[in-house]
Amino acid sequence: MTRMHTVRVPTMPVERREEMTEWSRIDEVNRHAEAMLHGRTLWNVNSTAVGGGVAELLTAALAQSGTTRMDERWTVIEGDQDFFTLTKRLHHRLHGSAGDGGPLGPDEQEVYERVTRDNARELVAQIKHGDVVILHDPQTAGMAALVARAGAHVIWRAHIGADEENDHVRDAWGFLLPYLEPVEAFVFSRWSYVPPQLSERDVTVIQPAIDIFVEKNVAMDDVDVAAVLVTSGIATGTTDGAPVFVHQDWSIDVVSRTAAVDQDEPLALEDPIVLQVSRWDPLKDPVGVLTGFADHVAPVVPGVRLVLAGPDPSSVSDDPEGAAVYAAVRQARAALAPEIRRRVHLVSLPATHRSESAAMVNALQRHATIIVQKSLAEGFGLTVSEGMWKARAVVASGVGGIQDQIDDGVSGILLPDPTDLAAYGAALVALLQDPDRMRSLGAAAHDRVRTQFLTSRLLRQEYAVVERLLTGALEPR
Repeated sequence: MTRMHTVRVPTMPVERREEMTEWSRIDEVNRHAEAMLHGRTLWNVNSTAVGGGVAELLTAALAQSGTTRMDERWTVIEGDQDFFTLTKRLHHRLHGSAGDGGPLGPDEQEVYERVTRDNARELVAQIKHGDVVILHDPQTAGMAALVARAGAHVIWRAHIGADEENDHVRDAWGFLLPYLEPVEAFVFSRWSYVPPQLSERDVTVIQPAIDIFVEKNVAMDDVDVAAVLVTSGIATGTTDGAPVFVHQDWSIDVVSRTAAVDQDEPLALEDPIVLQVSRWDPLKDPVGVLTGFADHVAPVVPGVRLVLAGPDPSSVSDDPEGAAVYAAVRQARAALAPEIRRRVHLVSLPATHRSESAAMVNALQRHATIIVQKSLAEGFGLTVSEGMWKARAVVASGVGGIQDQIDDGVSGILLPDPTDLAAYGAALVALLQDPDRMRSLGAAAHDRVRTQFLTSRLLRQEYAVVERLLTGALEPR
């Protein structure tokens, strides 16, 4: 039985150059990488092609490397319900949370090793001696030994972690570290995420970045934004535009599918909205976002709406919690008083149709009055940079990689305690009552992303790790 599948990403054509400076930087980096790899294949392996930041980072990398003769590929592992329940448990514990509270014992090791071994065997049948394989996140760590034994160079990249170690974090690393022994180089998003056991290994910190050429971030004018929102069923109103968006291959398409919206009355185009876009994950705290809005914002600021948007929970294969979290959010919304409930809208996006779903997110973020990311824990949080790129005022938790993106009070607002719903509400109210302040924060946010969080910087750092590996220059960092 085939346990892995290859993800095909449209290639970005040379003529697509809305941001000439950024594209020229990407092109320079890719040309260097092409020469460096010299006949080798660079493999990326993760656990899902849709939903979450890792899939978006890989989509960007493959779209841009395709403009050269470099052979870079992306494969996705498959697993059963027991495996993804276990890896979600590891995900939570690496963030410092108990998750489902389940064990990480011999039975869990058997499940983990069975699935990762089967996937590794299939990958080994495709790779060549000397290839470079980047394994992403806990789901793939168990593949390292077989891949290394086949003669490939192995890098493991962790996109998640906790700023402070606790027993949950230690439990997760106790489970994972034996599988990582054959890894030659490690990449983390923050130094605080690196466990002490890896202090003598080759470790590089690389912050994620956004791709401004993909459907989610490419330029979209106000007329097209309105048309996409109306056509997708997210909002109602009159628009003269067409629901068009641009693919990575420079082709023009239209949004024809609709999102599923849980609401009492339609969202109107003229309504101001507070928006959070994220997976239906307890660490994104969608129930807290909803409750804080209902208790501390809606009673104070008339007319403002809350939109919580995320992928159809049934479409994200490596996240078995999604459906339960979405159900909990729906229940919390249903319990609100009718006059508040009508101002809360839950949007489930058709994630299996990746391009159209991305266009809907782009339109939502560009239409939003304020963008929120009130995570309880966060590896990085690409939705923050996405909102900043669109010159929105962003209110986000001061946790994990979010702290690296926002200069508090200059390019956004950081919440010191994401569980303090009153403070979260007060931050939103203060901005909603000060449009000039929102515009100032949004402009500074766009500039910060332009200079620090675009793909050219990310690719340059990633390929530097590969080059160090291939030239034998690895060393403890």
